Amino acid sequence: MRRTLAARALPFGAVLSTVVGLTVAGCGDGGPSGDTRVGASAPGNVRNASGAPTGASPGQEGWMRIRIVIGDQRFHATIADSAAGRDLVAQLPLTIDMTDHGAVEKTGPLPSPLSTAGQPDGADPAVGDVGYYAPGNDLVLYYGDQSYHPGIVIIGHLDGDAAARIADLQGTVTATVETQAG
Repeated sequence: MRRTLAARALPFGAVLSTVVGLTVAGCGDGGPSGDTRVGASAPGNVRNASGAPTGASPGQEGWMRIRIVIGDQRFHATIADSAAGRDLVAQLPLTIDMTDHGAVEKTGPLPSPLSTAGQPDGADPAVGDVGYYAPGNDLVLYYGDQSYHPGIVIIGHLDGDAAARIADLQGTVTATVETQAG
């Protein structure tokens, strides 16, 4: 069996990473796979029409589903398998008093900091993102357009029309956040 020089020089993982990286980099055409958005803080952070990063969907290995209950309303979100995402899930269930900031987000303090290992210095969250604001140790539900800011870590995305429904909730709210079986 004859092998090429490239096949002998690169381990399988490096070849696979290169192929996957090239595939993701080339899929931003908004074609049949749905809308793609690239986060300003994380090049290659391509999202599908539901807002979840491509290559994963709710219920897939590496992702955790959570439920957020505010008053009589239930919201669902998908949390990424990242250091910060795993740290958040490890703290659940939680009850968090959340305040409104700038008519774009609800924020509330977490009992313990989340790891920011492997994350960029900041992010430009999209409407519907679930984030962590490291300087304040806050869980953040983005329902409006927040620009890039240092210290923001995107850890997941709200499902469906949750962002619009959260936008309708006035003032301070109490949120119960818990894991949800996929």
